[in-house]
Amino acid sequence: MLSWDHTPIIAPMRCCRAWVEINLTALAHNVRQLKCQLRKETDLMAVVKADAYGHGAVAVAQVALESGATWLGVATVPEGIELRQAGVKAPIMLLGAVHSPTEVQAVVHWQLQPTIVNPKQALVFADAIAHSGFKAEAPISVHLKLDTGMSRLGFSWQRAVEFYQFVQQLPHLAIASVYSHLATADSLDQRIMRQQQQRFDAAIAQLKAHHLAPPRLHLANSAATLTDSSLHYDLVRTGLALYGLSPAPHLATKVELRPVLQVKARITHLKTITAGTGVSYGHQFVADKTMRIAVVGIGYADGVPRLLSNRLQVIVQGTLAHQLGAITMDQMMIDVTHLPELQEGEVVTLIGHEGHISQSAEAWADMLGTISWEILCSFKHRLPRITEAGTQPVQASLDIKQL
Repeated sequence: MLSWDHTPIIAPMRCCRAWVEINLTALAHNVRQLKCQLRKETDLMAVVKADAYGHGAVAVAQVALESGATWLGVATVPEGIELRQAGVKAPIMLLGAVHSPTEVQAVVHWQLQPTIVNPKQALVFADAIAHSGFKAEAPISVHLKLDTGMSRLGFSWQRAVEFYQFVQQLPHLAIASVYSHLATADSLDQRIMRQQQQRFDAAIAQLKAHHLAPPRLHLANSAATLTDSSLHYDLVRTGLALYGLSPAPHLATKVELRPVLQVKARITHLKTITAGTGVSYGHQFVADKTMRIAVVGIGYADGVPRLLSNRLQVIVQGTLAHQLGAITMDQMMIDVTHLPELQEGEVVTLIGHEGHISQSAEAWADMLGTISWEILCSFKHRLPRITEAGTQPVQASLDIKQL
């Protein structure tokens, strides 16, 4: 007798309703394409924060490193620990700010490389390490962040020398890089980006004038990486481009990128409705004729924004179908009047492609007045991440052949 609470039985069932497909071959292609934009001596950091923008951090990190990335970037300490527990040995940089002694101890234990944003935080690190009885052959590597115009994390670029000298004299800390972050690299108007670059260069010049030589400099995100090699320095930090999306329309032709993520679900029910019949909560859609509609097993609790109600199109049987009525928590309805042979169980593509037809995260973002980064990060973890056949699967996910 089968045990229904046994994980091997439950796991395949989780993929019957809706899922996210991750094409690791496309990911590897994107890493290689980005590497081709760089000088040989410039390293590439794969930014895998937020579970690799919803793609699965462990699998993405492994493939990115195999394909030419040499650094990984995360936002939080737990994200870094997850990678270390999976056996990842590459340098992992924390892009967020860490302040608590408990987090500092975890940073040391898991050999993560934190960002230091001001002298006070540097003191927290030095004190926490000293009081923890830290014993090591070498100090921990830290990265100094300068604020050149983002007005987020970082110490004033005009006080770079003071900042560098303060951290340099603290015990247990070794400066591994100086960096900043660009606020408008995806804009056609480059004035602010160039101002930030000039400020960064001025800060570095001041450091060198005081005989302070940062081992590594970095400034570029995905957009800056695609814009101009003068922004590359010793390292670029690529996020969105890694996942096959352009950070701006005018950069889309700079390099051939392939989307890594597709979102799919199955049709769970079919019915015919007559003219005057309302569909879904609030009857935001009312049929003006006899229609055949399909219920699709995915909704806003899975990450499909409710604001796309009555605006979304999906791909089914190689053609587009319109979504009808309010998107509900776990389901949505689509018009399949033009598909008389459609059956329950057939697959609907919400983001992805079939033949020459595609639906993209960028299209969703445009309809919602947001950015594609937010769309990618919105898909919930009750949607299993399934890697393509022949690649290493994401931990706790299934190979596509198990569907």
